[in-house]
Amino acid sequence: MSEEGEAQKIKFIFSNGDVYDGECRKSPEDIIMRSGQGTQTSASGIIYTGQWSNDQMNGTGRLQHPSGATYEGEFRDNMFHGRGTYTFQNGTKYIGDFVENKLEGEGVFTDTKGIEWMGKFHFKTATGLKLKLEM
Repeated sequence: MSEEGEAQKIKFIFSNGDVYDGECRKSPEDIIMRSGQGTQTSASGIIYTGQWSNDQMNGTGRLQHPSGATYEGEFRDNMFHGRGTYTFQNGTKYIGDFVENKLEGEGVFTDTKGIEWMGKFHFKTATGLKLKLEM
């Protein structure tokens, strides 16, 4: 790597078989850290493409599981955090707020029949959901 802090593109294979292909920077302590745009593919087939900062998923990105489930939205410290869309393996979908990997706040849930329900979500519960009507 050249100057400290300057972005460089690398491809790195971790000892567990994970592969990172993207930008990185050298920290003041001379540690190479994922930073900028990049894609990490785990040995188990999980793929994250998006922004990195401080060697963690931070910013916007897309996380795809081998099962077909996906999350697209905001990340903070390797967690779903902020606005995002989580599409479950069965095709149901939640669009709304996340706090530390949990559904938290206003959102819309679309069931397997395509019917949309809106309301306030708190992890696995959603009291007072209302059918979203298109007029």
